[in-house]
Amino acid sequence: MAHKWYAIQTHSGSELTVKRALEKLADEMANDKIAEVLVPTEDLIEIKKSKKVIVERPLYPAYAFAKIDLDTALWHRIQSMPKVGRFIGESKKPTALSDKDIDLILEKVNNRSAAKPRVSFDEGEMVRINEGPFANFNGIVEDFDMTAGILKLNVSIFGRNTPVEISYTQVERVV
Repeated sequence: MAHKWYAIQTHSGSELTVKRALEKLADEMANDKIAEVLVPTEDLIEIKKSKKVIVERPLYPAYAFAKIDLDTALWHRIQSMPKVGRFIGESKKPTALSDKDIDLILEKVNNRSAAKPRVSFDEGEMVRINEGPFANFNGIVEDFDMTAGILKLNVSIFGRNTPVEISYTQVERVV
């Protein structure tokens, strides 16, 4: 059998649904044509109701990857599944992913990084501190360390600009 990796475009937000449907199809067929189905994900930290929550989000939105021994009948069967857009390929035919591409994807799956903040800040952006000793002060972002989740702000306290380092969870954007 010549199993190769293919990228399957899905409807947005339906990656896991398509994965489960492909796994169910593999169980029904019981002929090992579908070897593996993969939806790479990453962990993001979100603030919900003033609490840190770790959520899982697809690394490649609207895509699922499958290791398949593809023939025309299976191709059409997968194409006709709900929430499946199409196989990625040239001239409307599925094209297998290169070894280099799939190795990169599998490396990201196997070496997941720690959860990172969902938000990002730009230099010069105005934010309001909503907790801690500097609560209710406004500050201007000077630097944002994504890995540590620390903002370096320039806060005006009693008419003097003061540098402050604070967690990104303690600020909100000023609109």
